[in-house]
Amino acid sequence: MMLARVIGSVVCTIKYPALEGYKLLLIQPISKEGEPRGRPLVAVDGVGAGYRETVYWCRGREAALAFKGEVPTEASIVGIVDTISAPGAGAHPNP
Repeated sequence: MMLARVIGSVVCTIKYPALEGYKLLLIQPISKEGEPRGRPLVAVDGVGAGYRETVYWCRGREAALAFKGEVPTEASIVGIVDTISAPGAGAHPNP
């Protein structure tokens, strides 16, 4: 599982039926210091995350396990981060 920041949303006029009712968000993976890592990606939101929130996400088969039934996803948001504490650094709040 990894950290990311929500940078946008994805609007679909037609979705696969198993995705109906789920929000799709554009996330930017980040380091524990909050620096961007890699390219942005689309994730299915399982927790009600919002714009600019720091989130905890997973990828691969585990991403689909966050939902009831079979949801076709490669990335899922599974938590909203309140603070991050790293050795040698003070805790910093979610920007």
